[in-house]
Amino acid sequence: MSTLELKERLIDKIIHIENPELLGEVFRLLELEEKDMQVIRLSEEQKQAIQQGQKDIQNGQFLTNEQASKEIEGWLSK
Repeated sequence: MSTLELKERLIDKIIHIENPELLGEVFRLLELEEKDMQVIRLSEEQKQAIQQGQKDIQNGQFLTNEQASKEIEGWLSK
């Protein structure tokens, strides 16, 4: 879905909301997004680490959340 399509769908949904509490919450979330937006600049090392992580995932070299939890439990029980 393109950004334009997403905006149009959001606008349509907002127009049809009758619940004032929900509208207030939507407004609060959108206001927070504007305040908190900042550009994060990654170092070359960070970019390389991300790329390596993506390659690992593509190659199936990762742990599921359950596997990682069991491994951590093993470390903590020693």
